[in-house]
Amino acid sequence: MNDPKTCHYDRLTIFFHWATVFLVVGLFALAEIWEFLPKGTPVRRLLQWLHISFGLLFAVVFVLRMLWRVSLGRRLPPASSGLMQSAAATVHGVFYLLLAAQIVLGFLFRWAQGESFTFFGLFSIPTLIAIDHEQRQFIGGLHYYVAWTIIVLTVGHALSALFHHYVLRDGVLRRMTSSR
Repeated sequence: MNDPKTCHYDRLTIFFHWATVFLVVGLFALAEIWEFLPKGTPVRRLLQWLHISFGLLFAVVFVLRMLWRVSLGRRLPPASSGLMQSAAATVHGVFYLLLAAQIVLGFLFRWAQGESFTFFGLFSIPTLIAIDHEQRQFIGGLHYYVAWTIIVLTVGHALSALFHHYVLRDGVLRRMTSSR
């Protein structure tokens, strides 16, 4: 086994990982919950406003996470080899692509609605690109299906981490739960 000092990610990498998890799951939950509410109701609008605000926060966290990852974030040796390592690398790459696509789709969808973004009422981001209202349903559909794909991958990722922890007992989960 590797030296314990190098078997954990740094604190900022761990923070970005778990912030991403909570934001993605929270954003998904908000969108799923408001679908059960009648259109135009105050609670539905509040959930949508929160979704937009937390979505903007997620965009910032994601960009910072990527910058940290390519610059100062701790690099660890692969936790496994062969097919398991290839699968893990592929899933992580797909995650990053889908998360980036979801952020872009969120912006495009909002702009297709012809409305600005408001970040917790503190400031607004105006529409920067004019998008045909006819494209709105297409973009919204992509945003929806990418969200579900991310959630399915997240569940698979979590189950894999638990499999590593409880069945293989190889310390993979501990790499992202403690920087000690």
